[in-house]
Amino acid sequence: MTEKEKMLAGELYNSTEKTLSDERVRAKTLCEMLNRTSVSEGDKRQEIVKELLGKSGKNAYIESNVWFDYGYNTEVGENFYVNHDCVFLDCAKITFGDNVFIAPQCGFYTAGHPLDAETRNAFLEFAKPISVGSDVWIGGGVKIMPGVTVGDNVVIGGGSVVVKDIPSDSVAVGNPARVIKKLPRDKKRTEKTDF
Repeated sequence: MTEKEKMLAGELYNSTEKTLSDERVRAKTLCEMLNRTSVSEGDKRQEIVKELLGKSGKNAYIESNVWFDYGYNTEVGENFYVNHDCVFLDCAKITFGDNVFIAPQCGFYTAGHPLDAETRNAFLEFAKPISVGSDVWIGGGVKIMPGVTVGDNVVIGGGSVVVKDIPSDSVAVGNPARVIKKLPRDKKRTEKTDF
């Protein structure tokens, strides 16, 4: 099994292996290009996003600055918006549904490291996928950790650290994030929040 196959299977893998290093250089180069592209160059920005991501639906917009480890491991649906200064450590798949809005300074971290220092110091790590449903708003500074699933129709309050799954139709806040409110799915919500 190659190191890339191990990475995608969620097993311990060596992140310094040449293929993986080369793929990260490719993604970081595309991120640098995107980050240097003017907001007035919308078509060029969209071309870079399409080349960077594994899949992107209509109206996928990513503000600068943004960083991906691999890019091809991130798939986004329709009407996807990422605000400034977000990080996607997509060693495993990160998938987003439709109508997902991400505030500034958010992080999506699929990468994990062994607790054992000797193993960790050998540059071995693992990755677990992150899945985010549709109709989701993720507040400023939120961090979503390896292996987490966020359901549909969810709001994650600013500054939250999400270490466990968040069910659909929920508002979750805190560190660690916990559900504080259920959201109705079938009626229009006009309620304002402080998130």
